[in-house]
Amino acid sequence: MKNTLLKLIRSLFGSVRDLLPIVLVILFFQFFVLQQPLPNIAQLLLGVLFVILGLTFFIHGLEQGLFPIGESMAHAFARKGSVFWLVAFAFCLGFGTTVAEPALIAVAAEAASVAANGAMIEKSEEAQARYATGLRLTVAFSVGLAIVIGVIRILKGWPIHWFIISGYMLVVVMTMFAPKEIIGIAYDSGGVTTSTITVPLVTALGVGLASSIKGRNPMIDGFGLIAFASLTPIIFVMAYGMFI
Repeated sequence: MKNTLLKLIRSLFGSVRDLLPIVLVILFFQFFVLQQPLPNIAQLLLGVLFVILGLTFFIHGLEQGLFPIGESMAHAFARKGSVFWLVAFAFCLGFGTTVAEPALIAVAAEAASVAANGAMIEKSEEAQARYATGLRLTVAFSVGLAIVIGVIRILKGWPIHWFIISGYMLVVVMTMFAPKEIIGIAYDSGGVTTSTITVPLVTALGVGLASSIKGRNPMIDGFGLIAFASLTPIIFVMAYGMFI
């Protein structure tokens, strides 16, 4: 209990340290550039306090829960020796954490609204909901597939740079042929997939798996899954736009 409290206090001071630069930047531009007083000071201070506490508990939760469970499951699957269940878990992890990502839901809803206003789809709630759901499922499927590819790469010991180079070459080619209305959405979809839940779990999975396999280096082989999770949605969303 005492160790947990000490770790929580360290996380609190770390959150204050991390947020201090942006607070100083805001104060500098507010007072010296805009030369205006801060509106609703009490509300702003309360909001900053909530941000500090939220960031503190979030980081502490990652260290206490998500990172350990991700690594322990990776070790367990490695000991079990079943590639099928490891791949199935990797896909479900990528798909499940992405399909419920709030940032992706917001981007998909906005994309559906813009598509309806631009006459790309019918201007009805049903059509917009269908478009948004299709976009979310496409991105979630692509992330699940990306994690599977990353896990297989770790198992086989394949170098990551060939996957990244090939992937972005495909992105460049598809960008030239995809509808211009979907290109920006596709690139944004690659960013919103790296969520607060996906990143720690997937990173822990990769590092834990690389640590469990003889001949694999966690620094070289354990990282890179997030890069796949950011790359494949761009490809799949552009393909989705071309199909729709």
